[in-house]
Amino acid sequence: MLKKIVLDLETQKSFQDVGGRGKNHLLKVSVVVIYDYSTGKYSDYEEHEISKLAPILQTADQIIGYNIIDFDFQVLQPYLNFNISEVPALDLLTEIEKVLHHRIKLESVAQGTLGTGKSGSGLEALLYFKNGRMDLLKKYCTDDVKITKQVYDYALKNKKLLYKDFFKTKEIPLKIVDAVPRVGIKHQAALF
Repeated sequence: MLKKIVLDLETQKSFQDVGGRGKNHLLKVSVVVIYDYSTGKYSDYEEHEISKLAPILQTADQIIGYNIIDFDFQVLQPYLNFNISEVPALDLLTEIEKVLHHRIKLESVAQGTLGTGKSGSGLEALLYFKNGRMDLLKKYCTDDVKITKQVYDYALKNKKLLYKDFFKTKEIPLKIVDAVPRVGIKHQAALF
């Protein structure tokens, strides 16, 4: 089975805390949640546990997410001893942007495609971290991974996504191709 990983992370700091956008590497990870298609399990990793996550990501056939290339990968890179951009990735936002020529929020895609929205916001996630509520933070991040996985599964099967644009639901045709096994990569058993 392909080792596809759906990934989302939350940060310890906001853009305001680090002096604006473009400094994603300074935001620091609070929690990373993944879904591993090869095991069918969700797992979460706090900042001090990223060394356990690194080999899972390094040996993935594909990492899937929403805005992972321009955000999550940049936040995560300082914690890794390999270049995460060399791992095959499917960024759903990038694929949507190729068609629409602008960016839309995961919330809009989830509402249109799944009929349900996110369970919270990134600002709430920052408050959870600052207040030491790792239980709520992990639940929020896991919910985002579940939504991203469902959106990806729908796109892969139907070759399209739907999104809410004010009061209308619009369609985004997508040419999403399933991952292929990476040759020469030793897949390690994940520690769950």
